[in-house]
Amino acid sequence: MSEPVVGGTPLIPMPALTPAALRVAVAQIAPAHRPAFVEHLDRAAEQSAQQSTIAPLRAFLQWWGEFVAVQRHPARAARLRELEAVAAEADDREALDAAVTEIHDILAAARREAAAS
Repeated sequence: MSEPVVGGTPLIPMPALTPAALRVAVAQIAPAHRPAFVEHLDRAAEQSAQQSTIAPLRAFLQWWGEFVAVQRHPARAARLRELEAVAAEADDREALDAAVTEIHDILAAARREAAAS
């Protein structure tokens, strides 16, 4: 398994997986994504109320925790975007497999970071 690119000191510490902490983190490191964050939070809250379960809110926190874990490392975020472009344009199976494997590694590292917060 290849080691995901982290690239130095993170822009911010990994926040707690709470709506308030993640909102602050998104505003700091990816302000263009703030409207999507708010929309996703509203949708998760509505689904939780309708379904009488916290599962949609947990999924929201996990998704945005992983997003922040990637974005707080500029080199990691840039590498992920690069790999996504490679995967989208790959014309051979080997290039696609390599890109998908590295994407998986980056996201797995982000998942571990989010879970540790």
